[in-house]
Amino acid sequence: MASILNSLRLAADPGRLRILLLLEHEELSVAELQDILNKGQSQISTHLAQLKQAGLVDDRRTGKNAFYRSKAPADLMDLLRRAAHEIPEAEQDHEALHLALRKRRDTMRRYFDELAGKFGRHYVPGRSWQAVAEALLKLMPPMVIADLGAGEGTISQLMAQRARRVIAIDNSEKMVEFGAELAKRHGIANLEYRLGDIEDVPIRSGTVDLAYLSQALHHAVHPDKAIQEAWRILKPGGRVLVLDLNRHFFEEARELYADLWLGFSELDLEKHLAAAGFRHVETSIVYKDPEPPHFETVLATGEKP
Repeated sequence: MASILNSLRLAADPGRLRILLLLEHEELSVAELQDILNKGQSQISTHLAQLKQAGLVDDRRTGKNAFYRSKAPADLMDLLRRAAHEIPEAEQDHEALHLALRKRRDTMRRYFDELAGKFGRHYVPGRSWQAVAEALLKLMPPMVIADLGAGEGTISQLMAQRARRVIAIDNSEKMVEFGAELAKRHGIANLEYRLGDIEDVPIRSGTVDLAYLSQALHHAVHPDKAIQEAWRILKPGGRVLVLDLNRHFFEEARELYADLWLGFSELDLEKHLAAAGFRHVETSIVYKDPEPPHFETVLATGEKP
């Protein structure tokens, strides 16, 4: 009787209940549970330790990693599944689980992540990320690009080499003045700077081929509105490209960098883009900073029908 009561007591916690529901479908690592639940490592590890002690989960070691799986009795899981509707996050957890499993299967992405890490550590004459970026820009078809939250517009100036036209938007008057002066000095005639907000973009609807937000979304008060504005200004068939920080727990970023949001998970960005109407949405982690706090960069793309 004590074991049954203890199991029910443990499972009554929403965090532990969510973990049990996830592990019923698939064995998962602590890192994968972090991504799915948007919780810190210590909190998840504590929950898992309690569940393991109660005999409700077990773990399997693979090298340095541990994968957890459910050992909960079927009758307890039947009860927990009926209770799942009382937890709003449970349905989102199911979607996030599919994303986590897709990432696990994406061995090609892991290969290139490892390759990218080596790229910066070993000197090879003539090889640099700048050279790669310049080469890829040459392959970009001429198009109208909106660089939303452009700052001084370094990337805008690079894209203007090939684009038909680039419109750089920033809400800092000094940034706009500096960028415009720099473009004028370099003779970049197809680059225009405009003062404005990414949640209220000063560009006519349906006039842009590519809406580009690089490390700008986490400064938006309402990220969903910024994505909706990107949708509005795009032509049919136009694409949105978002580069931002992956969800993290470095609270000091709010004060150090004036960040309003501590990044966005891949699932967050997929939901924002889908809600705005974008189709063929894809996300991936494209970089991890080698220095603490090891910020990760997430890339998200979508197409306007």
